[in-house]
Amino acid sequence: MLTAVLRGLAAASLALVPLTVPAPAHAVETLPLAEAVDRLPVKAESRDGYDRDAFRHWNSGDNLDDGCNTRGEVLLAEAVELPEVGPRCRLSGGRWWSYYDQMWVTSASGLDIDHMVPLAESWDSGASAWTAQRREAYANDQGAAVSLVAVTARSNRSKSDQDPAEWLPPAAEVHCRYVAEWVATKLRWILTADETEVSALNEAAAGCPEQTVTYEPAP
Repeated sequence: MLTAVLRGLAAASLALVPLTVPAPAHAVETLPLAEAVDRLPVKAESRDGYDRDAFRHWNSGDNLDDGCNTRGEVLLAEAVELPEVGPRCRLSGGRWWSYYDQMWVTSASGLDIDHMVPLAESWDSGASAWTAQRREAYANDQGAAVSLVAVTARSNRSKSDQDPAEWLPPAAEVHCRYVAEWVATKLRWILTADETEVSALNEAAAGCPEQTVTYEPAP
C-alpha cells in the first residue's frame, strides 16, 4: 500500500514539472538599427600594444577537407558564379559582387576579405583583453555572414582600420546596410564604441529608419 502511495506522489510531482525547452544559449536577435546602436557599450578606445600578428589569420577555415583557408572559403561562399577550385585552393574563373563600391569582380586576386570591424578597431574596442584563441576566432569568423566580406582591394584599402565616423562605402545606397553590419559585428563580439563613433552611428540610424540589425552572440 505504501509503495503504491509513493509511486502516486512521484507521478504527481513529475506532472508538475513544466515541459519547457531551455532557450538556446546564443539566440539570434533582430532589432531596429537605432535600438541596436543603443546597446553598444560606450568607452574610450586605446590602441596601446596593438600588433596585427596578435590575430592569427587566415587559418585552415571551417571545412578541414576542402583544402582552403578562411580567405578561400569566404570567396567560395560569396561567389555569385562559382570559380573552379584547383590544387591548394587555387581559384580560377568565377564572379563576385563588391557591395562597397557596386562593382563586379571576375578574378579572386582582385578581392580582399575585409573584416567588417577591422582588427585594429576590435583591439581598441575590447579585443586587447582577449586570449589569443579568441582573437583567432574573431579574425576567422565565418559564423556570421557579415563578419568577413569579399570586396575590391581598392575599397578595402581605402577603408583601412577606420570606423563609420571616418569612412563609409563609396556607394551611398549601401550605407544603411554597412552601418547595420558594423553594429551587428560589434554586438556579436561584445565590442565597445567610443563617443564619436556612436554619434556617427546614431546619425546614420536616423537616416535609416527601416533598417534592422540581426546578430547572434559569438560562442
